[in-house]
Amino acid sequence: MSGTAFRSGVERSYPLAHAGPDARPCESLLNSVAAVLVGYGYPRLATAEDWAALESALVAFLYHSKEQ
Repeated sequence: MSGTAFRSGVERSYPLAHAGPDARPCESLLNSVAAVLVGYGYPRLATAEDWAALESALVAFLYHSKEQ
């Protein structure tokens, strides 16, 4: 992250309200995110556990949990 502070008073866009199943976080999106990470020098995702962790992190960023 850069050294810039978050602007106060600006409404956040994320996380989104969780309104049920959403087809957008698909395998293609995960592949794209993984490719960007590799492009920035991060290691390739090598195991099913790596892919599951990436998917979990992405969903956690995108959506409020159902419990909230």
